[in-house]
Amino acid sequence: MELLIHSFLTELKRGNLTLAVLSQLRTPQYGYSLVQLLETLGIGIEQSTLYPLLRRLEKQELLNSFWDTSEKRPRKYYELSEHGEKVFQQLREEWMKNTKRLFDVLNEEDKENESY
Repeated sequence: MELLIHSFLTELKRGNLTLAVLSQLRTPQYGYSLVQLLETLGIGIEQSTLYPLLRRLEKQELLNSFWDTSEKRPRKYYELSEHGEKVFQQLREEWMKNTKRLFDVLNEEDKENESY
């Protein structure tokens, strides 16, 4: 049973992480700064999860990237592309609607259980 629950939680987390990452790339961020930013917002993400996600989103043309070589250590920055902003807004809207519906369904179930 624990494996099944772990599998479901992984699926839930994957979609939420993608949406969280997109939400924070309206301003350019490099990988480590994005990890720190998400952590301050209560969303933990491992670098080993983040970098493949960033590469995938860039390949899907949702992100643009550029190198900043002005400091001693070059950093690759990512930001939403115009297409990425549109996709993010649609995903955000759908997530908000679905979350509200699910909350209502689960809340209704709690009310029904209380009446027994």
